[in-house]
Amino acid sequence: MIGWLASILTSGPARKTLGLLLVAVAVTLFLLNLRRAGERAGRLAERLSTSERTHEIQRQMLDAASRRPADRDALAQRMRDGRF
Repeated sequence: MIGWLASILTSGPARKTLGLLLVAVAVTLFLLNLRRAGERAGRLAERLSTSERTHEIQRQMLDAASRRPADRDALAQRMRDGRF
């Protein structure tokens, strides 16, 4: 039985078919891996965009906090001067 199978697999057309099948499987796996890598890159780009937006908002908040009045008296004075 094994000898019969081996003789079929070592014949010319069967070897060519097996070679083509292996090439097709390799190309399919390559394309699937490429797709997965693209999805991962897209997620990383989205995460970077979100992180940049978050950092920009935090920077604006820190800028606003650095300009705040030091105490209640300073706040009252700014409100009287109309600079609030």
